[in-house]
Amino acid sequence: MKEGFYEIAFRKKVYAGLDDLQVDLDAWIDLYNNERTHQGKMCCGRTPMQTLRDGRKLWDEKVSNLN
Repeated sequence: MKEGFYEIAFRKKVYAGLDDLQVDLDAWIDLYNNERTHQGKMCCGRTPMQTLRDGRKLWDEKVSNLN
């Protein structure tokens, strides 16, 4: 977050207050988690939210098979 958002944001814009900063941070978090694909071991080209949802489905299937 420091390198991906704050360092870039503070180079591009002077914020009048925390509320303005929060608006930009919320938009960045939404982009990061829901639109930008990741190439890590677990994500494999999916967004973090897709990875989380897919993992949840697998978890639910495993738990239901135990019962």
